[in-house]
Amino acid sequence: MTRMTWAATMSAAMLASCTTTAPTPPVTASAAAPAARSDPARYLSQPLVSEIYTADPSAHVWNGKIYVYPSHDIDGPTPEDDLGAHFEMRDYRVMSMDRVGGPVTLHPVALDVTQVPWAASQMWAPDAAKKGDTYYLYFPAKDRQGAFRIGVATSKSPTGPFVPNPQPIKGSFSIDPAVFTDDDGRSYMYFGGIWGGQLQRNTTGTYDPNGSKTDLMADDKPALMPKVAALDGSMTEFAEAPRDVVILDPQGKPLLGGDHDRRFFEASWMHKYNGKYYFSYSTGDTHYINYAIGTSPYGPFTYTGRILDPVEGWTTHHSIVKANGKWWLFYADTQLSGQTRLRNVKVTELTYNPDGTIVTIDPMRRR
Repeated sequence: MTRMTWAATMSAAMLASCTTTAPTPPVTASAAAPAARSDPARYLSQPLVSEIYTADPSAHVWNGKIYVYPSHDIDGPTPEDDLGAHFEMRDYRVMSMDRVGGPVTLHPVALDVTQVPWAASQMWAPDAAKKGDTYYLYFPAKDRQGAFRIGVATSKSPTGPFVPNPQPIKGSFSIDPAVFTDDDGRSYMYFGGIWGGQLQRNTTGTYDPNGSKTDLMADDKPALMPKVAALDGSMTEFAEAPRDVVILDPQGKPLLGGDHDRRFFEASWMHKYNGKYYFSYSTGDTHYINYAIGTSPYGPFTYTGRILDPVEGWTTHHSIVKANGKWWLFYADTQLSGQTRLRNVKVTELTYNPDGTIVTIDPMRRR
């Protein structure tokens, strides 16, 4: 494993928060990722690691330590397209740290696509969960028919290696699993993504390879909604059929398909703050991270605002976690490469207003 550190010239006080003056990028441990191509001072935060490309970070705190489960970007041969064929990820590696701003450890490969009997390609954004002394890695991948399914693998270590189940979760489809465990111990999986995430090709319960390439193509109708299902006691199967995560506008009506600034695209995440459920997500082609608030893990959720303004790069994907007494937003941009397919994970502090709304974050430093 490789241990990366923030610039030694930064003071301890500055390291404690990623919202202070940005440190220089970490030293590159190999030629896998180039040095930053532009002025680091332009960015609110700096990459957590630079020896590989990482994106789609799912962060958790277990046993007093922060673990980040990202996707692992590679520079493959496939040209870019609107369905994400150029995102050719084939394995997962876990990052860990004792605190935000401290040394980051990049662990060895936790799971490779060749180890998953049913999976053929494109291991996109993962998540993880813990129950008892077992850790669960949830991941989307395309099967040999080109349909995204969601798999699960287990380990006794939060960093793996993980052993995959031989089949995907029964009834699963699409991408971006995010698992939330409530105070009562029940766990729920949120998932889905349109365009390349294929949610629009699974509206009947059966994957349609000839379905729409984008969405329902009905701007004046309710938008496609993400999905949620409770997990069973094994944490490896759904306890129920997935249902819609309904996102309402402030007037109580479902967000419409044409409302690209607010409607769901991908990147579900759930966290709880002051007894309320915060469902956050990406708007995809408008590049925002938004959130909606509800009183139940099933929703409905009322659109409340924006968490993150557009990052450098096309995609935006995040997670939110409380660690060391503060809330943190993990996200990614393309600072190191300038290429959509080669991203780098970052973190910055997330703050709330007294009324529970979230202060919108600008990922760039404006001059």
